[in-house]
Amino acid sequence: MALKATIFKAELQISDMDRHYYETHTLTIARHPSETDERMMARILAFALNAHEQLQFTKGLSSDEEPDLWQRSYSDEIELWIELGQPDEKRIRKACHSSKQVLIYTYQGNCADVWWDKIKNQLTRFKNLGVIAIADDSIESLVQMAERSMRLQCSIQDGQVWLGNEDGMTEVKMSVRREAD
Repeated sequence: MALKATIFKAELQISDMDRHYYETHTLTIARHPSETDERMMARILAFALNAHEQLQFTKGLSSDEEPDLWQRSYSDEIELWIELGQPDEKRIRKACHSSKQVLIYTYQGNCADVWWDKIKNQLTRFKNLGVIAIADDSIESLVQMAERSMRLQCSIQDGQVWLGNEDGMTEVKMSVRREAD
């Protein structure tokens, strides 16, 4: 018998002063049995950072054909492909050829550093690829907010990102490893 996904609900209020985006999203997140709280919260963060009316969670770990999140146009073209973790070069190549823009959010500190050092030279030809590293202490703070039912607020201003709940806010520290053109 296969294990089923665990369903999480999140009300995510976003105030992105950098993009002038102010919305509240009601999210249903299906957490795959093999997915950790770290990865799930990184998915929510990636959603908040790229929020758009067309952005949506995909089947994620349940499908090799889809990213973790994507934004599709009304004509069904992939405008934004978002991956989490440390995808291999073949998957990145597929994403860059399939989408106008690709973003990879890495976490897990040293493992992500080793992955990046190994793969970065193979990615120079992909002008539509951006890679962002989320700091370990930020992920740890986000994991403390993980609950089956969440009310989260995200504030973005001048490149600083704050995510929180009724218990408090935490600054999310990230570094850009590679910026998309």
